[in-house]
Amino acid sequence: MTLLQAIIIAIIQGATEQFPISSLGHAAIVPAMLHWPLDLHGEMFLPLLVMLHLGTCAALLVFFWRDWVALFTGAAGRHGETCQMDSIRILALLCVATVPAVLIGGLFEHAIRNLFGTARYAAVFLTLNGVMLLVVDRMRATLRHHNDRPLAALGFGEALVIGLFQCLAFFPGLSRSGACIVGGLLRGLSHENSARFSFLMAQPVILAATVLEALKLRHAPPQPEQMHMAIIAAIVAGVVALVCTGILMRYFRDHEDWALRPFGWYCIGAGVVAFLYLSF
Repeated sequence: MTLLQAIIIAIIQGATEQFPISSLGHAAIVPAMLHWPLDLHGEMFLPLLVMLHLGTCAALLVFFWRDWVALFTGAAGRHGETCQMDSIRILALLCVATVPAVLIGGLFEHAIRNLFGTARYAAVFLTLNGVMLLVVDRMRATLRHHNDRPLAALGFGEALVIGLFQCLAFFPGLSRSGACIVGGLLRGLSHENSARFSFLMAQPVILAATVLEALKLRHAPPQPEQMHMAIIAAIVAGVVALVCTGILMRYFRDHEDWALRPFGWYCIGAGVVAFLYLSF
C-alpha cells in the first residue's frame, strides 16, 4: 500500500463512518473499482485498520465531549435531581443499546464478513442501505407526533431495538450510523437526536473493536514504515470525521423533514453502478 492509497482510504473512512453510507462498504468497493491489490483482511492492512478506527473514535470523543461531561456530571447530581435521573437513564440506555453489538458481533461478525465481504456483495448491501433510508424517512411521517421525543424518554426495550439495528452494519454496505438513525426514527426520535444517540453509542463500540483488533498485532508486529503510514492515515481520518460529524449534526438540525433522502439516493446509485461495474 502506498501513502496516497492510505490517505484516500482514510478520507473515505472519516467521511463514511459518520454519514449513513457505510464505511465498510466503501472500503470494500472503492479499492476493487480502482483495481488496488489490497487485502483488507490481511495482516498488512491490520495496523491501518486499527489506527483508522482510533482516529474516528477520537474525533467523536472531541465532538461530543460536552455531552459526555454533561451526562457524567448530571449523573453525579451536580445539576439537580431531574437532570440526575435523566442522565443516569441515558447512560443506562447507551449501555443496553451496545449489548447486541457485543454479543452478536463476537459470535457472528467474522462469519458474516467472510460470507458477504466481497465488493459485489457490498454493492448489493449498499443499495439495500439506500432503500432502507428512503423507506424509513417516508414512514416516519406517520410518527410525526412523536418526533420531538427526548433521549431520556426512550424505554430500555427501545434502546435494545436500536442496538439490534446497529448490528446490521456487520453486513458490508449497510451503514452502522444509518441503521442506528433508522432505529431511532422508528422509535419517534428526531434525526438529530437519533444521530446523537447513534454517535454516543458508537464510541464504546468502536473503541472496544479497536482494542480487539490491536491485540492481534501481538502476533504480527507492524514495521516502522507501516506504523508511520497508519498514524498519518489516522490523523487524516480523524480530521475528516470531525468535520463531517459537525456538518451532519447541523444538516439534521436544519433538514428534519427529508434528511435521509439524499443519502438514500446516493447509496442506491453508487451501489447499482458499483455492482454493474464489478460484474461486467
